[in-house]
Amino acid sequence: MPFTFTIWLHSLVIVVASYLLGSIPTGYLLVRFFRKQDIRSVGSGNIGATNVIRSGAVGLGAATFLLDFLKGALAVFLGAWISRLGFPPIPVHNAEGLAALCAVLGHMFPIWLSLRGGKGVATALGVFAVMVPWAALGSLVIFIVVLALSRIVSLASILGAAAFPVLAWFTAPWSHNYLPMAVIVIIVSLILIKHAQNIQRLLTGKEYRFGSGKPSPAANGADGPA
Repeated sequence: MPFTFTIWLHSLVIVVASYLLGSIPTGYLLVRFFRKQDIRSVGSGNIGATNVIRSGAVGLGAATFLLDFLKGALAVFLGAWISRLGFPPIPVHNAEGLAALCAVLGHMFPIWLSLRGGKGVATALGVFAVMVPWAALGSLVIFIVVLALSRIVSLASILGAAAFPVLAWFTAPWSHNYLPMAVIVIIVSLILIKHAQNIQRLLTGKEYRFGSGKPSPAANGADGPA
């Protein structure tokens, strides 16, 4: 019984710490601090890197992507560290998976912004870069290639995310365990659900392309890494 309590206690600490770290709204804070604007009232209203860039703040957009990536990576490192504090310790891959999921949920549904967050691509890339680095690199390559060919950030994000579970399966044998793979599939599914409107616009040919001028009202809301 004491061992079970310890595992549950440390798991709870991982959940809370990872969620709070992931919920830091970096895009919102950067734009609010440097431009005195609410990024939620600009463009698509999304707090992520793409919308920050589309608002005219390219540097802040790059910083948003980097910070969202780093908070995801840090959450997984933190989860792994906490897992070793208990006795018996939590299996490290399980702890990393739990931290990864909670960090992405924190980004998508931050308590500080009434649960209105980003789409999770940059934060997911951060958590996966620590958990399954080769698969994350493969997804990033897919993202870059698709973006270069199409100039559609959402399409690149969707295809990069969709390919990730397959890449993880072949590059990390430990991911075959049910909990890590379940976490990976859940995170990717959440990203795809968050891109539902983008998928609709892609199917109708109305999604915004970078460099094509101001997006039409029908495409207002196109977004990508967030």
